[in-house]
Amino acid sequence: MLNCYKDVMIMFFLVVGPLQLVSYPSIQMIGIRTGLPLPSVWEVAAQLVVYFLIEDYTNYWLHRFLHMNRWGYENIHKVHHEYEAPIGFAAPYAHWAEILLLGIPSFLGPAIVPGHLITFWLWIALRQIEAIDTHKGYDFPWAITKLIPFYGGADHHDYHHYVGGQSQSNFASVFTYCDYIYGTDKGYRYQKKILKKLKEDLANVVEQNGGSYKKSD
Repeated sequence: MLNCYKDVMIMFFLVVGPLQLVSYPSIQMIGIRTGLPLPSVWEVAAQLVVYFLIEDYTNYWLHRFLHMNRWGYENIHKVHHEYEAPIGFAAPYAHWAEILLLGIPSFLGPAIVPGHLITFWLWIALRQIEAIDTHKGYDFPWAITKLIPFYGGADHHDYHHYVGGQSQSNFASVFTYCDYIYGTDKGYRYQKKILKKLKEDLANVVEQNGGSYKKSD
């Protein structure tokens, strides 16, 4: 874990830091506003939805490509998969080339639908929070993200890391619809089905022996 923290901080200083230095001219170039008037709440919300959808779809295909391409996986993406059971800090733990490649979808939305700088900052913050949430390793039943339609979360992405290099499942970064549409969540859904049946069988055995069974166990 200490190596993870060290490598992530080095990546932030040597890769993310220099990118931040050129970010202002870049956002001016694509037409992001920096002055008054400030955007309305509805404008911000609508653009954030568009950004999430664009990022999720493009990230799905780039991520899938890194798994389908053996050279790409062995030389780039394998670093991120050192964590078979990820933690929140492992979200940005990756090869520098992957940071650049999978960073493209995050900027594609604002480039296609430019808004205000406040919206852009909020989008980057929410995207990082989502990445940490996806990698945190805990699937809390009371999490507010449970209210978001088709949200994958930690449970969905944990399976991807659990299968590792052989994974051809659960490529999406945020939502689950791409994996469902393109059939790359079959292994995940099969595992959920088997686990559900095992819990039901265990509950029946315990009940027949006069005991009690809690699903949370």
